[in-house]
Amino acid sequence: MHGKILIDLMKCRNCKECMVDCSYFYHPGNRGMNALREIAAFRIVCRKCEDSPCIAACPSEALEKDTHGFIQRANNLCVACKSCVVVCPFGTLMSDFFNYKSSICDFCSGIDTEIPECLESCVQKAISITGMEADEGNDIYSINENVLVKDISWSKMKNEPEEDLFPNEDIT
Repeated sequence: MHGKILIDLMKCRNCKECMVDCSYFYHPGNRGMNALREIAAFRIVCRKCEDSPCIAACPSEALEKDTHGFIQRANNLCVACKSCVVVCPFGTLMSDFFNYKSSICDFCSGIDTEIPECLESCVQKAISITGMEADEGNDIYSINENVLVKDISWSKMKNEPEEDLFPNEDIT
């Protein structure tokens, strides 16, 4: 695979549950895309509530804020009860993030295919490979050296008029 994975979270929201297949070598049935979407949601879309109702609602204390104020989930503590999803006042968390099995994306390292399975199986065509770099002005954010995410960040939402955020044109 050449380039970076670009995940368009705006398109992802059109699915009730992410069913993207993954070619992760160590276990079939992996949903590595969910792990990436979770990280992106916590870093970009999360409103970083001061009182953090998601953290307070977690019966297993699996959620915490890191030093930058980002929510992180300890997969080994999470019991997938989805209490955090229910109490999030802004709908940041999607219920398909949380399940008993931990998933991981290895960015198809060691796989000789040009087109990763996640690209071919995404119904919404929300995943692509790109040579782009992060461009926050165009709502493209980097979550690590291999992954870019397209979405409107909460910090941008609170500072710009709605008509500038959601133009009538196609946002592909």
